[in-house]
Amino acid sequence: MDAALTRSRLVRWRTAVFAIFLASGLSIATWAARVPAIKDLLGVNRSDLGLMLLVGGIASIVGLSLSSVVLARWGARRAMLVSMLVFAVGVAVIGIGADVARSWGVVTLGLAMWGFGNGALDVMMNVEGAAIEKQTGRTILPLFHAFFSFGTVIGAGLGVVAISLGLSPLIHLSVIAVVIVVVAFASIANVPAREATMDAETPQEKAGWRDRLHLALSAWKEPRTYALGVIMLGMAFAEGGANDWLALGVVDGHGAAEALGAAALAVFSVSMTVVRVFGGPLVDRFGRVATLRVLAITATVGLLLFILAPNIPLVFVGAALWGMGVSLGFPLGMSAAADDPAKAAARVSAAATIGYVAFLAGPPVLGFISEHIGLLNTLYILVVLIVASGLASPAARPAAGSTVGAGRTDSH
Repeated sequence: MDAALTRSRLVRWRTAVFAIFLASGLSIATWAARVPAIKDLLGVNRSDLGLMLLVGGIASIVGLSLSSVVLARWGARRAMLVSMLVFAVGVAVIGIGADVARSWGVVTLGLAMWGFGNGALDVMMNVEGAAIEKQTGRTILPLFHAFFSFGTVIGAGLGVVAISLGLSPLIHLSVIAVVIVVVAFASIANVPAREATMDAETPQEKAGWRDRLHLALSAWKEPRTYALGVIMLGMAFAEGGANDWLALGVVDGHGAAEALGAAALAVFSVSMTVVRVFGGPLVDRFGRVATLRVLAITATVGLLLFILAPNIPLVFVGAALWGMGVSLGFPLGMSAAADDPAKAAARVSAAATIGYVAFLAGPPVLGFISEHIGLLNTLYILVVLIVASGLASPAARPAAGSTVGAGRTDSH
């Protein structure tokens, strides 16, 4: 542990980053819970809504891509604070656009702010999480991602409460926006300055921001970036595909009731979250590479079982294995990209961009293909991508001398 960090300060830092991950998930689920009401208030059709969502998705990718530049210019604390404030304001603007202005343009502006802030924060908070891993010598990024999942669960639950109480989207989203702002200031106050946690004597830290901009762009020239991108692409594609198509696969593909489709999606989500909570010690015991290989096999078996199962109980088993298998691909890819502190932001930004393009673009692509070959047959595409992710897993091997994610397998 860095001599400049006391135990209590490290705990406060870790707790702050947990809260930041949770706030990001909270904002996403809050918007998702009010989509039907906002659609009705604006009087738009599903096609128009899809275009609005596309703007938010594009803004997220722009935020991801520019995050390393912003980090280089402003530093982690200020950059994360600004990112959180941007997406908090975006959440409030969505409510104003729906309830007050009744304007799809204002709502789209809010979605763009929300997407950009969340996309930029995603890289920054993962870089912070990786820095904490370096300090503790333990794999904990999966646990940070579990807190993101907790945030989505809390956001969905509060959405149910708000709808039950008859709260308008304006009031609901504005309250959540204020909560995010409070979390932002309280959390950032407990994040130590980057120089207290990274090697302040490296040439990169002493360099000007233009030199660090060049460093940020150089990550795209490294073959390992693309190999890590393949790991994250396969897992993100499979996760995003499940979020949008798993329930429909149960209903349309296996002829089950709608409630069973929702229940299968819940099984997937719970399985994924549980492995994220308890996955860190497994990674430290067996190493990143071995863990990713086993999880790729688990996801492959789960997907094949989900597609081919002759009865609903086996479909649920397949959904559980599917969720377990894709649980750690994204956080471990982030952790591997951040192995070198001096290049962490650039590499995380580049690898995450590849993964997020898959996460955002994957489900619509699956939907288009399924119109021609059927939904269950379309899911074989995910099987192929997960196999590719498993084959690319050696790229996640920790750098020489690193104890995070090395395990007994990767360290020899």
